[in-house]
Amino acid sequence: MIHPFDDEYFMKRALAEAEQAFLEGEIPVGAVIVCQNKIIARAYNQTETLKDVTAHAEMLAITSATGWLGGKYLTGCTLYVTLEPCAMCAGALGWTQIDRIVWGASDARRGFQRYAPEAIHPRTLTLGGIMVSECEALIKRFFEDRR
Repeated sequence: MIHPFDDEYFMKRALAEAEQAFLEGEIPVGAVIVCQNKIIARAYNQTETLKDVTAHAEMLAITSATGWLGGKYLTGCTLYVTLEPCAMCAGALGWTQIDRIVWGASDARRGFQRYAPEAIHPRTLTLGGIMVSECEALIKRFFEDRR
């Protein structure tokens, strides 16, 4: 039997956020933060809308989740994000001490694994490649539409 709350289930929720970003003309990255199988935060890139280079899906989700939890740490939580976090987001996630980070598409050009692999907290588990085809397809479509 398939567990209804597995990594793919939550990545689909992050992908729905990314699709909203796509519709709003934002780079289509979506994120959800999960605690005890409950989504406590959801966000998508809003750098254009908010005119803020830090308004990445992960950063907005962190702010929402810490507000929901009432503290600055995200221990016991998992971030699902459609694109590998950048160095800025990885640094912020490191400070939250989040338990897990799960992403869809890797980002060879700007991902944290290339520029800041040590930014993630040493106890944080990472897993990439969940629904990679769907995540990559949305980003590819966005940039093809821009050309």
